[in-house]
Amino acid sequence: MNIYSIDEPAFLKDLNEKELVQLASDVREFLIESCAVTGGHIGANLGVVELTIALHKYFDSPSDKLIFDVGHQAYIHKILTGRSADFATLRQYKGLCGFPKMRESEHDVWEAGHSSTSLSAAMGFAKARDIKGEKNHVVPIIGDGALTGGMALEALNHIGSDKTNMTIILNDNEMSIAPNVGALHNMLGRMRTNTQYNKFKHGAEEFIERLPQVGTTLRDLADRFKDSTKYMFVDGIFFEELGIKYIGPVDGHNFEDLGAAIKTSKEYDGPVIIHVITKKGKGYHPAEHDKLGIWHGLGPYKIETGEVLGTKKTESWSAFMSNTVLDRAHKDESIVAMTPAMPVGSKLTKFQNELPERFFDTGIAEQHAVTMAAGMAAAGMKPYLAIYSTFLQRGYDQLLHDVDRQNLDVLLGIDRSGLVGADGETHQGVFDLSFIAPLPNITLMMPRDEKEAEMMIDLSFSTPGPMAIRYPRGNVHGIDMNEDRGPLEIGTWEVLREGTDAALVSYGPTLQTVMEAADKLSAEGIEVKVINARFIKPLDNAMLDTLGESGVPVFVIEEAMLTGGLGSMISSYMHDKMYTNKMQRLGIDNEYIEHGDVNLLLRDIGITAENIAGRTKQLTGETHEKNTNR
Repeated sequence: MNIYSIDEPAFLKDLNEKELVQLASDVREFLIESCAVTGGHIGANLGVVELTIALHKYFDSPSDKLIFDVGHQAYIHKILTGRSADFATLRQYKGLCGFPKMRESEHDVWEAGHSSTSLSAAMGFAKARDIKGEKNHVVPIIGDGALTGGMALEALNHIGSDKTNMTIILNDNEMSIAPNVGALHNMLGRMRTNTQYNKFKHGAEEFIERLPQVGTTLRDLADRFKDSTKYMFVDGIFFEELGIKYIGPVDGHNFEDLGAAIKTSKEYDGPVIIHVITKKGKGYHPAEHDKLGIWHGLGPYKIETGEVLGTKKTESWSAFMSNTVLDRAHKDESIVAMTPAMPVGSKLTKFQNELPERFFDTGIAEQHAVTMAAGMAAAGMKPYLAIYSTFLQRGYDQLLHDVDRQNLDVLLGIDRSGLVGADGETHQGVFDLSFIAPLPNITLMMPRDEKEAEMMIDLSFSTPGPMAIRYPRGNVHGIDMNEDRGPLEIGTWEVLREGTDAALVSYGPTLQTVMEAADKLSAEGIEVKVINARFIKPLDNAMLDTLGESGVPVFVIEEAMLTGGLGSMISSYMHDKMYTNKMQRLGIDNEYIEHGDVNLLLRDIGITAENIAGRTKQLTGETHEKNTNR
């Protein structure tokens, strides 16, 4: 079938099983070829080709609400709703989003980039439907990994308690980003291999329906027998005990089985969960045999071999941080490492292999991970919690209430801080600084290179209280690690370049762009001081006092939100001390940053050497004129 000719999913209603199988094959071929050029979440999407086609065949989107959890597995949904022609721009600047996006299509009824949201959203959709007296179906699609999220379990509890009509699709591929962990994963494993319960249950229900209508005693007895006997067939009957009808396990790559399960689900009054077994990466050998999560999301690759294009000259920031912590852990038995379902992304697999008894993957459970780290610190350990900036947002109350308030020795490795590019607005790590800085006890840092990062790690493990080190996506610089820089003291900044016309203040990778701007300004006779504000909290009050007393204009540049950012903190300090320096701030001004190449996004924000130099000239115009007229 010509994939580019698809504009609406209604055509699926007329396709027979043979035609559906051919369509699935064509979609897979299209996905493999398209993502080889753009990159993307290819593994997750290859695993749900038949499932997504079946959902659109037996439900009526957009009247029926298909709610994708996380949303990175919605590529087939986008194809079936008429967006194939846009796939050449997938996750590119100003192009097709890698997640559901309401502005793209009326079929995208819910946007998500984080896991475990779909069930709560579905409850909202279903309750709104019932209040308005509508009859449409609500269909959340959630993965087995996302089911470990506390929010998903809270929603299941509410859905089962209220007996709310919806069809939950549990897409069980035994793997989210990394192999799943925990008791729920083990329970689903037992369910995957047990087909006897549904056969027994359906037979028992048919028997009960045939009983004579001469009173309730016999039927009640039969119902109780059915309910008690089910424990002989499946451990726990977790979902049914919550009040949710369970159908499964169902082969997620078999259209006949999928169709039968969906049709059956529509016969029930109340919530139903269809347990669908799929294979991540189905139909493409490199993705099918990925056990580490490499094919969860990646850049362009060679179709023939699966080789990811582009070579790394240096190790990633994630690897550097994790390997440095591992080195210290070999020398200090109190150091442990933790992550919420990101051992691969945060490059902690080496730590996991070498010190398995001191490594903990909590699964997709950020709140639990933060408080578990607090508990370990309270018991005398030194936990290193590697967590993406965007996912730390989900553990904020725990960070405030359990870690910072108790002043516990937890080290947060805040991975992917700053702009991350292709994953877009749900994943940009630009909010953490604003929500961490107000916490009274925490020390917040961001290194300019890996040498400074190493010094910060050592400082954190030797200093009491909560510490946080932000670090970006991408690779380290590859500098000489033997350079002696002297001791690193909390709350001290570093002057990278001297100058008297203005002070440019920044931190992390943005400093490189600031230094380029300083070179441009120097070529025009404007000499600026460049300050590495490596401690975002606490501020270097002594250096700020020196700047304030000199009256030099101050320009703060940061790859983060302006509201609550370093520039805001410096401005407040200078104002409170009644300094009269001219102030400028450059960063993200109260907006969400969408997907695209980071350099293009930085250009839109204005974080370029040319713009910084131009803004600095405007800021220093009077000062520079006075200097040159002397």
